Amino acid sequence: MALLHRAELTPGKLDLLTSWLPSRPWYAGPQAPSLTRVGAFRFDDPAGAVGVETILVQADPDGPIFQTPLTYRDAPLAGAETFLVGTTEHSVLGNRWVYDAAGDPVYAAALAEAVLTGGTQAAEEVLAADGTTTARTPLMSVRGTGSRSAPVPPVRAVTSVADGDPTVISAGSVLVTLYRVVPATAISEAPSLLWGSRPLALVRVI
Repeated sequence: MALLHRAELTPGKLDLLTSWLPSRPWYAGPQAPSLTRVGAFRFDDPAGAVGVETILVQADPDGPIFQTPLTYRDAPLAGAETFLVGTTEHSVLGNRWVYDAAGDPVYAAALAEAVLTGGTQAAEEVLAADGTTTARTPLMSVRGTGSRSAPVPPVRAVTSVADGDPTVISAGSVLVTLYRVVPATAISEAPSLLWGSRPLALVRVI
């Protein structure tokens, strides 16, 4: 379950991405894009401290779909300055540091868990507002292709990130291949995170 708050963000998520995306080596599009959100999904942080959300966007209606996983923290992540997308003021939670999730071990751990064990996005999102909570259906569904009984190595730190398309994330014995431009069809038999038949990431244990 992902707990969300009905709140205002200043600047908003798409505003942050509009400034950040053109600086990425894997981005191809206008330097001042008008982004459209294609979909979004969340993973749970077992500790309940870090928001983990993936947003799919387009800079052009006929252009590629870019995958932008983000993490939201209430304090800076030590050693992750190069992954900072920006900061935003959350009207309920206060100042939030927004990171490219490729550099955040909480994201790597959540992604590995979902992919290797055949899991999904947070199956339920609960919106909190004015002391009440309301369940809502996630905007999109993803699934891992692994097995429920598969072992999942612990992820304590991200040791290296090769920022391209795909982006390759090393996190201990977990190796993540993250597609920044979403392919049209599956291209590997490795344990994958799928959106329909389209792969978003691969996870290997090395």
